[in-house]
Amino acid sequence: MAAIKGAGMFYSQERIGLFIDGANLYSAARGLGFDIDYKKLLQEFANRGRLIRAFYYTAIIEDQEYSPLRPLVDWLDYNGYTLVTKRTKEYYDESGRRRIKGNMDIELAIDMLEMTPHLDHVVLFSGDGDFRRLVEAVQRKGVRASVVSTIRSQPPMVADELRRQADQFIELQELAPKIMRDPALREAAMQQRMARQAEAPQSGDDEVDTTPVLPSRYTSAPRPSQPPAGGDGSQRPAVPPNFRRGGA
Repeated sequence: MAAIKGAGMFYSQERIGLFIDGANLYSAARGLGFDIDYKKLLQEFANRGRLIRAFYYTAIIEDQEYSPLRPLVDWLDYNGYTLVTKRTKEYYDESGRRRIKGNMDIELAIDMLEMTPHLDHVVLFSGDGDFRRLVEAVQRKGVRASVVSTIRSQPPMVADELRRQADQFIELQELAPKIMRDPALREAAMQQRMARQAEAPQSGDDEVDTTPVLPSRYTSAPRPSQPPAGGDGSQRPAVPPNFRRGGA
């Protein structure tokens, strides 16, 4: 089994699974000042081995008339990712402010443990220290684990205990040239987002904290009435034969 040159600890015939904590990866990329091109990300890891599955986890606010996250979720669902979503939960804090939370840690952990018999290498896109125990459990089953996050943002996004536990830590800033969106597309997306926010009706005076939910960064992605084009306007990417679309 030959190692892939320039790809770190990856081997050409090993079976790879990607587990993407959507909100955490978004925050890490934002801290480094770039946007993720998910078509490029998929292709990058397909080139490193046999990509079996790519899971993407995010919570969605279902009661909004328009969710800015929906275009991205639709595009991923049509283009080789396995989407795992759930509704956010609403609550009021001690000061009476309305807040929204959505945590996908349990879903990610269960899927990773269930997939380990079919994988040689798991790649976790998250810096959350709560996943250290999960990484350790996967390693005990004979599966190697890499963590993708960053220590170069302020503050660093990856917990030290998770970084130490991983077989390999992949610095997101070094990966960025291979998976980042064209800055011109990013600017266009920002302008469209601002236009949508200006047109959106006001929802009231309550303060809403949507920190765990992926923010409205991807409003330029197509809303599909049929399978959409790639995120940069190109043709849809080739999907590895082992991929299946839909829920986990």
